[in-house]
Amino acid sequence: MTNGSGTPDAEHRRLAEADAGTVPWRRWGPYLSERQWGTVREDYSAGGDAWSYFTHDQARSRAYRWGEDGIAGVSDDKQRLCFALALWNGRDPILKERMFGLTNAEGNHGEDVKEYWFHLDNTPTHSSMKYLYKYPQRAFPYGDLVAGNRARGREDAEYELLDTGVFDENRYFDVFVEYAKAGPDDLLIEITAHNRGPDEAVLHLLPTLWFRHTWSWAGGTAVPGLSAVEGAIRADHEELGTRWLYHQGGETLFTDNETDNERVFGSPNTTPYVKNGIDRYVVHGVRDAVNPARTGTKAAVHHVLTVPAGDSARIRLRLTDTELPDPWGGFDDVLDLRRTEADTFYADVIPPATGQEERRLVRQALAGMLWSKQYYYLDVERWLAEHGVDPLAADPRIRNSSWYHMVNDEIMSMPDTWEYPWFAAWDLAFHTLALSMVDIGFAKSQLDLLLRRLYLHPNGQIPAYEWNFSDVNPPVHAWAVLFVYELEKHRTGHGDRAFLENAFQKLTKNFTWWLNRKDADGNNVFQGGFLGLDNIGVFDRSAPLPTGGRLDQADGTAWMALYCQNLLDIAIELAVDNPVYVEQAQMLFEHFAWIAVALNRIGQDNTSLWDEEDGFFYDVLRLPDGSATRLKVRSLVGLIPLAATSLVGDRANRAFPELVEGAQDFIRRHPAVEAFVAQQQADHPDTDGRYLFALFGEDRLRRILARMLDEDEFLGPHGIRSLSRYHAKHPYTFDVHGQTYGVGYLPAESDSGMFGGNSNWRGPVWFPMNILLIRALLNLHAHHGPGFTVECPTGSGRRLNLYEVAREISGRLTATFLPGTDGHRPVHGGRSVFAEDPHWKDLVLFYEYFHGDNGTGLGASHQTGWTGLVAATATLFHAISEEDWQRGGRESLS
Repeated sequence: MTNGSGTPDAEHRRLAEADAGTVPWRRWGPYLSERQWGTVREDYSAGGDAWSYFTHDQARSRAYRWGEDGIAGVSDDKQRLCFALALWNGRDPILKERMFGLTNAEGNHGEDVKEYWFHLDNTPTHSSMKYLYKYPQRAFPYGDLVAGNRARGREDAEYELLDTGVFDENRYFDVFVEYAKAGPDDLLIEITAHNRGPDEAVLHLLPTLWFRHTWSWAGGTAVPGLSAVEGAIRADHEELGTRWLYHQGGETLFTDNETDNERVFGSPNTTPYVKNGIDRYVVHGVRDAVNPARTGTKAAVHHVLTVPAGDSARIRLRLTDTELPDPWGGFDDVLDLRRTEADTFYADVIPPATGQEERRLVRQALAGMLWSKQYYYLDVERWLAEHGVDPLAADPRIRNSSWYHMVNDEIMSMPDTWEYPWFAAWDLAFHTLALSMVDIGFAKSQLDLLLRRLYLHPNGQIPAYEWNFSDVNPPVHAWAVLFVYELEKHRTGHGDRAFLENAFQKLTKNFTWWLNRKDADGNNVFQGGFLGLDNIGVFDRSAPLPTGGRLDQADGTAWMALYCQNLLDIAIELAVDNPVYVEQAQMLFEHFAWIAVALNRIGQDNTSLWDEEDGFFYDVLRLPDGSATRLKVRSLVGLIPLAATSLVGDRANRAFPELVEGAQDFIRRHPAVEAFVAQQQADHPDTDGRYLFALFGEDRLRRILARMLDEDEFLGPHGIRSLSRYHAKHPYTFDVHGQTYGVGYLPAESDSGMFGGNSNWRGPVWFPMNILLIRALLNLHAHHGPGFTVECPTGSGRRLNLYEVAREISGRLTATFLPGTDGHRPVHGGRSVFAEDPHWKDLVLFYEYFHGDNGTGLGASHQTGWTGLVAATATLFHAISEEDWQRGGRESLS
């Protein structure tokens, strides 16, 4: 956090000022979505078909209700005033104002963006940001992409923009957009276009300024205004005040951010100047489509650039809250200074031992995390009222009708700002681990957000995601809260007790919701539905089962065990200042003990989640006639019990002997618990005074690890697979009323439409689950020590301790993104352009999940949400040695 002289570097100083509330450095940032159309927020259809109700084709002509989108865009933190880049190559049928992609129905694997852009750099206060968009010089193949993907089946690869030939002969522009803050409300903007093609080419650049449409809805605001002044566009807003967008040259074009009713609905317009006015003027030559008075609520500066082959052109702008006599004085100096400050900041963040390729990877990953911050606005009660629904009369036919209390009006970390431009609860928890590497204040605010009264349901449920807030995500929030708290405490010497205690109070409410809603028999075996693992099961685990009955879930039960461990650890930490939490800790210990007993119960009627013959955990299908059967699918479902492994430090033994005595008394009074503890040999602390909380003892641990580390089962070349490769030759099938349901190993995309068909948990590698397994291995190593070894890979004869196993998995994950000796990065699936072309080879896309056998990126292509965790896997074992971890456990994190 210092520049070498012992004083904080410039970016850390800005962070400190922003956290203290003295200087609003985070007021402006990359808060525009890459896609607002096709979202639930904008859906007012009768049947809830969000993709069809508001389409990409309509987006240029139709005003949004709840947010805005754009290319390389920024806005203030309430998205009142927006800035983004529009482009035209002289051949496209429309102005390029937003990224194009296929809807869920159009893509052969669900929704899929069909553009190439890269988040190159960003700092936590957005003092320095850089973005690259690759814009073809040929006409953009909109129709070809739709038709090409429509012709392909689920078993086929996706038809991508590179496949169309539009980039052949390098006939495209590399358009770099760079921002630097001279002050919290003073943004310097440089846009540079490089012609990579063999011939001179014309490019129209239209940096665009507009107001989010807030004025015509019920309870709306006053109409703001844009107007032309000498060398600038002036923006006046009753809340934001006055801003100026200074520009050098170019033609200023003005229209209004109003729907073109004639084009969209076939009804008269209320104004002659509508949202697509600038598109109609530039692309279609309609001269009266823009306002000759040069006023409105949307404006652009139209630059026509002729760029020689291999050359570049740039334009400069400045968006500021101050009227400046010379907006260009010192412009380049500020840009250079902010770049240097960003370099200094990341030099401190990334451990010195990290290699050059890894450093570049980490920086792009963290840039993606920071570019994926988005303004998210949704007032559910108002949204329901606008649907003609009584908000207080929950109607199950209307999406999210029971969440009428909910008001979202914040900057939030998005999983992917095109494919998933909405928050998801368990994704967000994982995001905070990567975000905490650079901005602990923002990480804490994200964790706090979902626990606030305007988000957390009155019954205690945490909202899942906008397609169904009532769906159930794994309860990982407490784990993330504890991680971020301890990381800050280690870095600064002071833990944020207010943050921790506030979170604990809300999380216990959510914990109680789980106990009351997801344990049908009250026997400490939990259900929960899909629990984030989409299509991993034989059946859709969130839908009524075709057999009737219910599923007892190994993962749901293990998640609750981890939840107990995390809350117990938090309660012990809080008890240092307030002994009332000792009783809470005792209760949580007892909950964990009963869950552990239930998970390991051996039954003769297939009711146990543990299968002794296979040495693995499975879901159990309980049928209406009282019978039960294990669904013997070897998947992450059976590895999550391993993830529920934690260490409780020696402060419990030293500071709260009554807690230890109470736990021992509880164990003695309950023979089933006593037998479980004896099996684990877990009734005494290790040599450092730490207690291991795990769901099974050494025998089962070794059996599970033997499967997990088998390269013919879970251990892939790029991490732990979501489904065992065993099922490639031995698919699991289950017959119900003459219909066969099955699960086979699918290392790439899904072959079904379950959960939209746009994700696959039947073979690919997913970063978040690997991170949890790495955490468990490190905790087990800290407890068992270096003498506990296993074969890794299984059958290889190579024995590693569990720290080394964790490092091995981490290295395989990271290698997904690193170039091999031939220059190819596995993530790019063998595409030569990413290995051989100097303008592509250093660029990385952070996909949602990865081919289980070769590491090719799959799913959403900008999911630096939880795939941004590669920033942790690439640096963790450079920062913490085996000796550090053995000595300090998770407290050695820095």
